[in-house]
Amino acid sequence: MHTKLKRLLELAVNNKASDLHLSSDVLPKMRIDGILGDVTVFSTEEISLIPEMILSMLDENGRKNLENNKEIDFSLSLSESRFRVNIFFQKGMLGAVLRVIPSEIPSLDSLNLPSVVGSLCREKQGFVLVAGPTGQGKSTTVASMLNEINLTRGGNIVTVEDPIEYLIKGKKSVISQRELGRDTLSFPRALRSCLRQDPNVVFVGEMRDLETIGAALTVAETGHLVFSTLHTNSASQTVDRIIDVFPEESKAQVKLQLASVLTAVISQRLLPTVDGGRIPAVEIMIATMAVKNAIREGKTYMIDNIIQTSADVGMISLETSLAKLVKGGGVTEKVALSYTLKKSELLSRLRGGVNL
Repeated sequence: MHTKLKRLLELAVNNKASDLHLSSDVLPKMRIDGILGDVTVFSTEEISLIPEMILSMLDENGRKNLENNKEIDFSLSLSESRFRVNIFFQKGMLGAVLRVIPSEIPSLDSLNLPSVVGSLCREKQGFVLVAGPTGQGKSTTVASMLNEINLTRGGNIVTVEDPIEYLIKGKKSVISQRELGRDTLSFPRALRSCLRQDPNVVFVGEMRDLETIGAALTVAETGHLVFSTLHTNSASQTVDRIIDVFPEESKAQVKLQLASVLTAVISQRLLPTVDGGRIPAVEIMIATMAVKNAIREGKTYMIDNIIQTSADVGMISLETSLAKLVKGGGVTEKVALSYTLKKSELLSRLRGGVNL
């Protein structure tokens, strides 16, 4: 690895950056607490070294892969730190983004997640989805939930990832982490294979296509606890996204399948706090009979209202979560309002019109 790149990665870890951005024509940048800024220890004269720095992460096969496919994903280790790397071309020049993966898996309590998230780890079967835009902590939440299971009960946990992010060390559970391209050729193939590996818990890194979603539903249907992530903005949108992937003639069957296996959807955002950190605002949908009926009958537009009226079973609307953060002093009202499309509802909660 190029010595300059090694120095930048050490700097990113020491400054608790979430991402390091490298482009062949500008200064490197780091994202710290959600804010992207220049790396000031890097001079403009050194910009010409960036393509060489990027290529230093690849062996001969990796370079051929990049040349043929124009982008490549992989994980990288440096001392005690790990990084998820994406290298790509832009304007005919090399670029890269390296996501910093903490060496220790944080506990659920340290992530400031609602207690109901921990209770989901005690489920024996079902389908738990963690949703949210890119960079909002989905991978960390899932890793923390998997590690909670690992620390508290015996079982076989199988993950399929692209690439592997957090390394989970087996405690009470057996852990098998499989990486796309290195340990398996595809998500669907790995999911079909895992049914012959005596799993209790299965994590699908990302459900990108019809075949992967179908295979994940089958694993959940056969009595296993399945976790996965989706790039969606709410619980109801998550349900719609899964159904909409399938052709019209399959939608009725998929609605039945999803309704029968779905356990919960956790949709989260990371908000900047008043003291410069970040904290999650979380929407929780528990798959009660009302939710399952709405899915089966194609009435997913009812899900938001069900969440609003089901706090007694652990459901939390995004607006309730935002209001709690503001009233707790961790987040400003202005920031909270920028993260919701239901501004009047949030303001009502903040003004005391609705119980939190």
